[in-house]
Amino acid sequence: MTERKDPRRPVTQPGTSGRLLTGIAQCLKWLVLSLAFSIVIEWIGMLFWWEEQGLQHSRQMFTNELHYLGEDFKRSIITSNPLQFAQRVVDGIYYALFEFTHLDDLIHWLAQPVEGDGFRVSLHQGYETVANFVLAALQIAQVFSVRLAILMLATPVFGLVALVGLVDGLVRRDLRRWGGGRESSFVYHYTKKVALPLIMMAWVIYLSLPFSLHPSWVILPFALGFGFAVTVTASTFKKYL
Repeated sequence: MTERKDPRRPVTQPGTSGRLLTGIAQCLKWLVLSLAFSIVIEWIGMLFWWEEQGLQHSRQMFTNELHYLGEDFKRSIITSNPLQFAQRVVDGIYYALFEFTHLDDLIHWLAQPVEGDGFRVSLHQGYETVANFVLAALQIAQVFSVRLAILMLATPVFGLVALVGLVDGLVRRDLRRWGGGRESSFVYHYTKKVALPLIMMAWVIYLSLPFSLHPSWVILPFALGFGFAVTVTASTFKKYL
């Protein structure tokens, strides 16, 4: 017989460490999905949209991202040397994706020309037909790494706008409290749910862009939206605790 659950028994909630691990796992999942989506879009573009550029498209994207990093991220609260920080991020991601998994050894092995006839020759010939797509994936992974470093360096922007939005929202809440304004729990709960997804959307969209775009055009609109969501959430918080 199956044991019946007691409805009066309280449901066990995950602890702080469990929620932290869940959050880290969710972030890693979205990062992996963004990288995979970027590679797939690049491959589709090489077939249909930028056939003439081919492999040069991803190479030019990597050059542009390095230019944005070198020109506009010379100082950061996170690190005193943004370029060195970005280099560590690029090296770490490359090691995790290609060296640790030995994918780079496999690529080098397949790229080596062989003579004669047999299965090894067939593998080499098959690799030659998709070599540009493999190299494009490697370069998109580097573009992804540079963009990830830029997003990490730009993270304090979200904290700054959140602080400004929180102060402004609390002031509006006090004015509403003493002025007899109406309270809307619907607006509070809706904006509370929207705030954090705005940060995730900024990361996913920027990491997955199939073309080069200055990070300010992506980060600032979402940061302002996040600040506005914090303002509305704080201003519509219940008047009496």
